[in-house]
Amino acid sequence: MPQPAALPCYRDTVRAEWVDYNGHLRDAFYMLIFSFATDALIDLIGLPDVVRKERQRSIYTLEAHINYLHEIKEGAQVRVDMRVLGHDAKRLHLYLEMFAGDGGKPLAAGEQMLLHVDTGGPRAAAFDPDVAAHVKALADAHAALPPAAFAGRVIGLPAKTKPSGSGHA
Repeated sequence: MPQPAALPCYRDTVRAEWVDYNGHLRDAFYMLIFSFATDALIDLIGLPDVVRKERQRSIYTLEAHINYLHEIKEGAQVRVDMRVLGHDAKRLHLYLEMFAGDGGKPLAAGEQMLLHVDTGGPRAAAFDPDVAAHVKALADAHAALPPAAFAGRVIGLPAKTKPSGSGHA
C-alpha cells in the first residue's frame, strides 16, 4: 500500500529543449512534467507497466487544467506534489502543484480527470480491487488536507456590464 501520510511527489529538471525564446519553461512542458508525475502516481496505485500489460489496463486523461503561476527557467529543479481530490469506481480526480526544488510557493498548479480503461476495448473499466484500495487509501489521507488552492477554477472573462446612457456602445 502507498504511504498515505505523505503526498506523492515527482522530481525533474527543466531541460534546455523545454525552454522558449524568453528563457522560460514552455507552456506545453508544464503539462509534460505533470504527465510524468501522473505516471509516477499510476505506478504508486499499483499500475506499473508490467501490471498494465498483464491486465490490459491503463489510465487515460479525460481533462486537464493548468494554472501558470510563476516562470521557471532552464536548469531549475522542480518537484510536483500530487493528491487525490476524488474518485469513483473508474475515475480519479487528481490535483498537482509544481514547486522549485523544496520551495513552498507553487510555480504551477494542475488538475486532471483520469479514467481507468480496459485496453482490450478500449472501454472504461472499474479499478481492480487492489488498485481501488490504493486509490481509496490516498484519497482518505488527502481528504484531511486544506482545500487545493487552484482546483475547480473556470477560465473566462468577466461578464460585460451594459453601458448606461444612450444605449450606444
